[in-house]
Amino acid sequence: MSFFSLTRRVALAAAAAGIVASAPVAAEPIVDNIHFLVPGGAGGGWDGTARGTGEALTKAGLVGTASYENMSGGGGGKAIGYMIENAESSHDTLMVNSTPIIIRSLTGVFPQNFRDLTLVAGTIGDYAALVVNSDSKINSMKDLLDAYKADPSKVAIGGGSVPGGMDHLVAAMVMEAAGEDPVAVKYIPYDAGGKAMAGLLSGEIQALSTGFSEAVALAEAGEVKIIGVTAPERVAAYKDAPTMKEQGIDVTFVNWRGFFGPPGLPKEKLAKYEDIFAKMYDTEAWEEVRARNGWVNIFNPGDDFKTFLEDQEKAIGDLMKKLGFL
Repeated sequence: MSFFSLTRRVALAAAAAGIVASAPVAAEPIVDNIHFLVPGGAGGGWDGTARGTGEALTKAGLVGTASYENMSGGGGGKAIGYMIENAESSHDTLMVNSTPIIIRSLTGVFPQNFRDLTLVAGTIGDYAALVVNSDSKINSMKDLLDAYKADPSKVAIGGGSVPGGMDHLVAAMVMEAAGEDPVAVKYIPYDAGGKAMAGLLSGEIQALSTGFSEAVALAEAGEVKIIGVTAPERVAAYKDAPTMKEQGIDVTFVNWRGFFGPPGLPKEKLAKYEDIFAKMYDTEAWEEVRARNGWVNIFNPGDDFKTFLEDQEKAIGDLMKKLGFL
C-alpha cells in the first residue's frame, strides 16, 4: 500500500539525491536576512528543517543572516495566524511547514489552509520511521506486531502531532498494511518530537512514529533503535534501518517540507526566495546538511508547489475518510 504518490519529479530527485555539483560561495547575499518561523517546539522535524536550511543558505553566502523562532500552539495554527495577522511586517519571515498543514486544515484543527499564505517552495522530503527505546525487547516490526496482537492495549505508539495528525496517520497506515485495524491503534500525542521522545524513554509509549531524519539523530546518539522506515529501499544516511517493505509491510511514505511567506508578499521578494532555494541545491553546504539528515531533494516552487499541494490535499482527504479520521 502506498500513502500517496508524489510527483515524478520527487521520485527522480530521490534517485539522484547523492549527486550534487559543488558551487562556489556566493559573492554577496541575494537575501540579506531571513527569519524562520517554526510552528512547533525545539527538537522536531520543522525545527531541524529550518535550522539546517538556514545553516546551508548562510554558509553558501546566499543569505546574509538567519534567525529562528519557535511558536508552538494550535497544532501549528498559532504560527499561521501570526503570519496572516502580521503580513505587512513579515516580508523577511518564512514559515516552515509540511504535510500536517494539509491534514490539520482538513480536520479543522485550524481554520486556515495553505491558500491563505504565499507559497514559496517545497524543498525536501523526509521518510517516516517507527523507533523503540534502545533498551526495548522489540527489535523489529515483527516483534512490535507480535506484542500488539498479544495485547493491543499495552502497545501505545506516540508521535509529535495531534490525533489524526501525520505521525498518527503513518502509524495507522503501517498497521493497516500489516493486516491490523488502523482505527484500533492506541496513539498518544505529544507537542513536537522532543516531548514524544521523553514519552518513549519513560515507557509511556512502546514505539514512536517520527521523521526519519529525527530517528537517525536519536539512533546515532544511542537512544533508540529504528525498527522500520517508510522508504522504498534502505537510505544511505543510516543503512542499518530496515524498510517496512523488506519486513513484509507494503507501505511507503515521504513527507515533504517547505516554506511559506505571509499573504501579499511582493513578487520581487518571492522571486528572490525562489532563487536562493533553487541555487541552494548546487552548494556543498546544502549537500552536507542534506546527507547528514537523510533528506530527499525536492524543489517545487510557486505554481508547481500549489498544484502539488492541491493533489496531496485530495489524496490525503480520501485516505483519511477511508481510515475514519474524517
